[in-house]
Amino acid sequence: MKVGIIGGTGGIGQGMALRLSQTHTVYIGSRIEEKAQAACELCGYALKVLGLPFDLLPTTNQGVVDESEIVVFSIPAENLERTIEGLTGLEGKIVISLMNPMIRTDFFKYNPPEDGSAALKLQKLLPESKVVAAFNNIPAGKWQQLSEPLDYSVCVCSDFDDAKERVMELVNSISELKALDAGPLAVSPYIEAITPLVINIARFSKMRDVGVYFK
Repeated sequence: MKVGIIGGTGGIGQGMALRLSQTHTVYIGSRIEEKAQAACELCGYALKVLGLPFDLLPTTNQGVVDESEIVVFSIPAENLERTIEGLTGLEGKIVISLMNPMIRTDFFKYNPPEDGSAALKLQKLLPESKVVAAFNNIPAGKWQQLSEPLDYSVCVCSDFDDAKERVMELVNSISELKALDAGPLAVSPYIEAITPLVINIARFSKMRDVGVYFK
């Protein structure tokens, strides 16, 4: 598959690129292409050192849209509208949201937009795209720990069965991740809200890499 990551220069974006590019063509996107180039070089070096294959290409956020079959939004939820402004060609595309809007006080709290979730807001902003919520609850640090397997459950929801099936196939191609059909996009608030919960558990229980497993 050709997968593009908007926000690919961030920690999660680079981690996804490291994992996905071993079996898929991955475009790392940024508003500034030079940043994407630097991220590609860093990821490529890490994979070369480990003797792993990869197919990584730098581009702009618009380049991600132009070149990819599946577009991943790996950005802070509060930057969503600003990021979408100026992008064209998302109609008919499968668009993955892994955004988890939350705020931090003395603990982390889910902070959804008026639309109900970041994924629902993205679908409203992109009515002609096929939005899928996935990858929301994977600990950020685990993406880049290539010596360790990713073996979490990944809840996937969408109002488009064909898009959901394709994303579940993508999920199952990464390490030991297990995709689970969570239903329509209306379920996305519950999925997004898991992330601040597991962060709080990790913080207060002094645990690392807390994730979700359904058996």
